[in-house]
Amino acid sequence: MNPMQGPNRFKLGVFAANADGGLTLTRAPERWQAKWSDIVQVAQFADRVGFEFFLPIARWKGFGGETNSREWSFETLTFAAALAGATERIALFSTVHVPMVHPVFAAKALATLDHVSNGRAGVNLVCGWNPDEFQAFGLEPVAERYAQGLEWYDIVCRIHADTGPFDYDGTYYKLRGVSGKPAPMQRPRPVTLNAAFSPPGRDFAARAADFLFTTFTDIDSGRATIADMAARAAAAGRKVGVYTTCHVVCRDTQTEAEDAYERYAVTLEDRGAVDRHMAGKAAHSGSHDAHAYRLYRKRFAGGAGTYPLVGTAQHIADEMVRMAEAGFAGTTVSFLNFAAELPAFAAAVLPLLREAGLRTR
Repeated sequence: MNPMQGPNRFKLGVFAANADGGLTLTRAPERWQAKWSDIVQVAQFADRVGFEFFLPIARWKGFGGETNSREWSFETLTFAAALAGATERIALFSTVHVPMVHPVFAAKALATLDHVSNGRAGVNLVCGWNPDEFQAFGLEPVAERYAQGLEWYDIVCRIHADTGPFDYDGTYYKLRGVSGKPAPMQRPRPVTLNAAFSPPGRDFAARAADFLFTTFTDIDSGRATIADMAARAAAAGRKVGVYTTCHVVCRDTQTEAEDAYERYAVTLEDRGAVDRHMAGKAAHSGSHDAHAYRLYRKRFAGGAGTYPLVGTAQHIADEMVRMAEAGFAGTTVSFLNFAAELPAFAAAVLPLLREAGLRTR
């Protein structure tokens, strides 16, 4: 069974460890470098302590500034396949840009990954927002990106159903004699995740995702997103769980944590990269509430606009309890430096989550 279907009430994933800086846009010298040996160490540790999944970010261009953060990033299908041989239980996602990766290739790659990981593959479907990345592929964004995404998803599902060759005559794909073996181990397909916030994105998730991966500005506001997603999924005859995403600064005292956060996300922010990232997301992605760009610059430097978990282990655990009570199925976590900070987070926070009844390990 894929760990995403496991028993823990509130599931945990590691996000963006495949890219330099992770989710941060900072000049701090200890920022994550995303060296392969360090990534393997982090993945094996997360696997060992019971994290459910490892989720990479898909980037083809950096964000400029002094660091050009995320220019150094590992391609995610290859990345997950390589980690399959180094881990045992953790689910391994690939984040796939629909416009850049052809569905016939993606279906074969995902089935391969599912076999080499013994049923632990997952795919995070993203339809793209960054014009610079489209241009790097010689592409122009389509007007109805989620319509293209649904065609892509339909083709992959039909290949994975393994019912024989078929033709496909869509708006975005016109294919002949499509088939592909082996079928994935997971039936009817590997677990799907969709990172979306906008109403069209949620409609796409209602039809194509097992889990929506979304943001919020405060935990209570997430309740409305969860209710909205449940209604959209029900209209499509499905159920879709909702995950969120957080960046973490866990220290012995609240003051120490806030000081560390201020240092890397404000004093040492990579201003040029933050400006470019925020402007691009605001103009093209629809991934955050509009007011988030005005009010939460620190969050974009600290963790790409995700929710900050900054404080003691008890404070962070209490916040995760609030997320679970709001209806979130789990969250990803990211850090300024994964190798340096994930072990301390696990040692201090995981026991508190067990005490709260959110996790069994």
